[in-house]
Amino acid sequence: MFSQIIQSLSNKQRSPAKHTDQSLSNKQRSPAKHTNQFNSPVTQSDSSSTGSHPVPTSETRQQQQQQSFQQPLQARPNVLVLNQFFPPDFAATGQLVEELAKQLVHQNLDIEVFTGQPGYAFQTQSAPAREDTDGVRIWRSRISHIWLQRIRGKALSGLIFCLRSFLFIIQRQVVQRQIVQTQGLRFRPTYDVLLVTTAPPFLPIVAYLAHRLVGIRYVCLIYDLYPDIATRLDVIAPTHWLTQLWHRLNRAVWSRADQIIVLSDSMQRQVMQNCPSLPSDKISVIHSWADPDHIYPRAKQDNWFAHTHNLVQPFTVLYSGNMGRCHDMDTVLAAMQHLQVKTDDRPIQFVFIGGGAKLKILQAEVEALGLTHVTFLPYQAKQDLSYSLTACDLTLVSVSETMGDLVAPSKLYSALAAGRPVAVVCPRHSYLNSLVAEAQCGATFANGRGKQLAAYIQMLQGDRTLAQAQGQAGRQYLETHFTPQKIATAYAQVLHQAAHRALTGAKRSPKSHRKKSLFARF
Repeated sequence: MFSQIIQSLSNKQRSPAKHTDQSLSNKQRSPAKHTNQFNSPVTQSDSSSTGSHPVPTSETRQQQQQQSFQQPLQARPNVLVLNQFFPPDFAATGQLVEELAKQLVHQNLDIEVFTGQPGYAFQTQSAPAREDTDGVRIWRSRISHIWLQRIRGKALSGLIFCLRSFLFIIQRQVVQRQIVQTQGLRFRPTYDVLLVTTAPPFLPIVAYLAHRLVGIRYVCLIYDLYPDIATRLDVIAPTHWLTQLWHRLNRAVWSRADQIIVLSDSMQRQVMQNCPSLPSDKISVIHSWADPDHIYPRAKQDNWFAHTHNLVQPFTVLYSGNMGRCHDMDTVLAAMQHLQVKTDDRPIQFVFIGGGAKLKILQAEVEALGLTHVTFLPYQAKQDLSYSLTACDLTLVSVSETMGDLVAPSKLYSALAAGRPVAVVCPRHSYLNSLVAEAQCGATFANGRGKQLAAYIQMLQGDRTLAQAQGQAGRQYLETHFTPQKIATAYAQVLHQAAHRALTGAKRSPKSHRKKSLFARF
């Protein structure tokens, strides 16, 4: 099947000239005008455009796609998002992609998502191969995840998903080409832009190959920076041939991308260090977000989750999310040990919600040290997050000392939405230090400073007014900077600019797209 697809694509080089030589007028090819240059979400105006474009229903979307084969240009650029995880998975990247996709529909974009079958869902291990929800069309691979609890299983599942993603894109191109050939129409790629994430880490290579084969432009969204994470975790040596190959592939992928989106200034600097030839304006820093309408402050007295787990009375410190190899749980454990001795008369309750590679290690150390007032709970359903995240008085966020410029914890933004102060354990060079200081929403602590973290927890326990003020400041900061609408506006600007370049044939930069795709353009 794969050879037939490639043969069909290569045949387009012999297609009649009427499909390739004529150019549309600028008026026909130009998308809706967007005169604003990309700005940071901090300065981005709230989406006055949000809601100005109706969300297409399943029926209208189907009509639009049928009409697109008969029109030279869709009014709304068509974007395909590639990400291995998507609800009903509770993986953080899947939840973020779902919220982003629904917001982008309101930004004059047609959004489709190609994803995998659930691997971290609560109640189901399968989902429809195709469905439409809130104006977003979702396509799912037929292959389920394999051994997700093991590194090799995750790698194998990721490779299989990458292959399925590539075949999906190529098949969609072949189908559209067959339709336009039978009707004698001009062909253009099925998708104007690909938005490709690093879940799995090598997924951007799929977008690179699709660009070389059929000329589809792509934007890279870097959630986690590999192979840097793998080398700093000592999974693979920096001098290993696979590491060197991965870096070369990254440079090739990034140089061909229309834009690269990272989640922090720290990640931007690391990408520039790994690929110095990248133009500085090619990397956009767009933070994660949380929905303040879904997660909002709630008193513990009125919170069923707090009542269920006996968290109403004690001062409660919450860690919610992944406890993986990129997170510093040792500093948190040191603070717990210190507080166990200091607060016997007024015990402080620690609650850990989630999972990850360090969960069992932490549980074993808590038991070995005889620490009390510690509760471990599984991941909570999305509809319950507004209750679980507010069943506390302080939220913990942690990043390992070697990971400050490679990852950006999305749990921070949910904590801000919950209106609770945050205690962040992170390296000194992390962007989290300046963010928390500017928001005045809590405090940051260098890795290994468990005693100082414990002192801060004790201070808030004795000063509930200060804790409330910091929580309110964090909530206000989120509403000003990190709402889904504001972040989606920043993403939409990047995607519209990429779609405009695709339709006009403009180059991203003097170094970009110098060579033609492996096959002549349609």
